[in-house]
Amino acid sequence: MADATDLIVIGTGPGGYVCAIRAAQLGLKVAVVEKRSAHGGTCLNVGCIPSKALLHASELFEEAGHGFDAMGIKVKPTLDLKAMQAYKTEGVDGNTAGIEFLLKKNRIGTHHGTGKIIAPHKVEVTPDKGEAFTLETKNIVIATGSDVVPLPGIEIDEKKIVSSTGALELNEVPKKLLVVGAGIIGLELGSVWRRLGSEVLVVEFLDRITPGMDADIARNFQKILKKQGIAFKLGHKVTGIDASGKGCKVAIEPAKGGLSETVECDVVLVAIGRVPYTQGLGLEALGVSQDKQGRIETDAHFKTNVDGVYAIGDVIAGPMLAHKAEDEGVAVAEIFAGQAGHVNYAVIPSVTYTCPEVAEVGKSEEALKEAGVDYTVGKFPFTANGRAKINRTTDGFVKILADAKTDRVLGVHILGPDAGNMIAEAAVLMEFGGSAEDLARTCHAHPTLTEAIKEAALAVGKRALHM
Repeated sequence: MADATDLIVIGTGPGGYVCAIRAAQLGLKVAVVEKRSAHGGTCLNVGCIPSKALLHASELFEEAGHGFDAMGIKVKPTLDLKAMQAYKTEGVDGNTAGIEFLLKKNRIGTHHGTGKIIAPHKVEVTPDKGEAFTLETKNIVIATGSDVVPLPGIEIDEKKIVSSTGALELNEVPKKLLVVGAGIIGLELGSVWRRLGSEVLVVEFLDRITPGMDADIARNFQKILKKQGIAFKLGHKVTGIDASGKGCKVAIEPAKGGLSETVECDVVLVAIGRVPYTQGLGLEALGVSQDKQGRIETDAHFKTNVDGVYAIGDVIAGPMLAHKAEDEGVAVAEIFAGQAGHVNYAVIPSVTYTCPEVAEVGKSEEALKEAGVDYTVGKFPFTANGRAKINRTTDGFVKILADAKTDRVLGVHILGPDAGNMIAEAAVLMEFGGSAEDLARTCHAHPTLTEAIKEAALAVGKRALHM
């Protein structure tokens, strides 16, 4: 039996590897268990990083084909999908190798294999090759992430019927792509293949896209995507897929019942959500409590009902976001070291990396109404922003929600260019309990896109300067 450690982390996705590194920085003896051959979890291997590579490349491809001419740049781009996929893989490899380096640098023991908790302080590791072995530890952190939600009765073959994983590996551009689910993943990947030449149809069970997003933002976001060429069939469900032929025949009917229709396509992307990945961990035998959604139940310090067993990231309640998992990983590591680890769940940004991007932090207008909060709204369109005009990126707007009595910023929503980077300013402000007035009186460089945030803050007080 191996020497006992202070901490074993199962899973080296963003939450797991960050937790391990922070614990090692604080002087704890740490080991990690990872079932993949490469560290980084879903995010770095088949999620965040590869999808952003294809989003970036496809955005440049479309800009070269449709935007450069208006700026006096005469080119006619041709697509080499194999080379684009190689570029994506190179980026993934570089990031996962970086994590391996960081684990070694921080003297963290790494074990590749499937981890199973056989007792409160014991983890059994089963490698792909070789015999299983047991590790002993004071504490265990479960950071195994999430998996795709399957469509009932539909088998995902990752060729014609694909999950997000398969959608990142297509070796040719489908003429017609049908996306099941109008959430962030479906819209991002649908955008990639639409830019590269696919005819894209998104089928969504609800009567709106991106559930949970501020409705005002979502409505305008859908209009922009529709203008770009993505078609939507909202309030509908997929009841069956026949993939026996060359392509797929997809049966669709209204969510509330009605006549069924058949849509033919080359590839179906199933993107209806994700569920906690806890299979094979031994939770049932150990007696670890889980809720109806399969999430591991924890207290405010990430501790389960079993002594010495903790959980973070997608396997517990909260948004399934890599940065949320990272913050939880840092917090639990600091708790182990006797510090006051904490995560402010009221200030966790969410970004949709389409073009334009959507970024949000804090409460939506609907959430404030439901809570009975008296609020004020400030909005500013990118059509009135000098930098956006000259960059030809005028779609969208900034929306700021502030408490009507205190002026404290409660939510910021950005639909527009580089929104994912701009939202950080709002998050910092909200972390310190800042007001719309604070933001409005902060000098912003000109000409920049961030001036739209300042103008929206001014608009909260009905004094926007450029509108």
